[in-house]
Amino acid sequence: MARFDVTIAGELNLDLILYGLPDVLPPERELLANDMMLTLGSSSAIVAHNLAALGSRVGFISRIGNDQFGQMALERLGGAGVDVSKVSRTTGSVKTGLTVLLQRDGWRNILTYPGTIFDLAPEHLDFDYLASSQHFHLSSYYLQRGLQAHIPELLQKLRNKGLTISFDCNDDPDDHWTGIREVLRHVDVFLPNEREAKRITGTDNLDEAIDQLAEMVPLLVVKLGPQGAMARRGKERVLSPAVKVDAVDAVGAGDSFDAGFLNEFLRGSDLDACLASGNRSGALSVTRPGGTEAFRDVAHRKRFLSDHRSS
Repeated sequence: MARFDVTIAGELNLDLILYGLPDVLPPERELLANDMMLTLGSSSAIVAHNLAALGSRVGFISRIGNDQFGQMALERLGGAGVDVSKVSRTTGSVKTGLTVLLQRDGWRNILTYPGTIFDLAPEHLDFDYLASSQHFHLSSYYLQRGLQAHIPELLQKLRNKGLTISFDCNDDPDDHWTGIREVLRHVDVFLPNEREAKRITGTDNLDEAIDQLAEMVPLLVVKLGPQGAMARRGKERVLSPAVKVDAVDAVGAGDSFDAGFLNEFLRGSDLDACLASGNRSGALSVTRPGGTEAFRDVAHRKRFLSDHRSS
């Protein structure tokens, strides 16, 4: 029996979310937020945290700085039940990454100090540890700059060990969208959102983007925000509506969807069940600030998932 259900290698940092700021930020002015949240951030860590909260056995490899932010991120991830024994600390001056989100009504600015996000490199990966699982997940391709050139080889080696592979590329800060197609050759489940699917394929037509991407991977899952999500496997196409909730913010909603989807996928559930689980998890996430706070509240999480089990 595999030690883990899922292993993940990626970034581990915090999110600082500020609410109530004006849409335009004039220079040389002291502007006041009306609320804030310092919480576990980074797509890789949010997926790992929420998968563990849902009951999956998760192993995680990352790098953090020798600072308080790194310690807090490590404790939050470990507190959810994720194995963090392979998370290492830098010995130099580079600090743990931090993302500052300026949350508005329906949109946000996202500012990231990469720090140790760029530091994770092949020499920090314990391959046997990653392979001691039935599945490997990769997020934030464009932030994994120390790993990027080695990702196709890593995924192929893990597949040769019998693991299935899922991939959520997330945003490209440079807006170039290169390198993805080579990675997709080694991916079983690709989980972009609508914008990412269009940017990767260079089309503004979602149906055309789906047709192109569905030829590259066995299973394509596209997150459609308020419209829910769809899955495409060959000619099979399954749509699943979103769960309607009063949202606090959408930080980490896509990563939470990934966790819910994969939690069912790894149990052999059909696409309808996987999509419904993803939509429930994404909806749960937005009921609290940040990407993990709703999952940390055990009573809230259990009540929400039970109440929306038929969704």
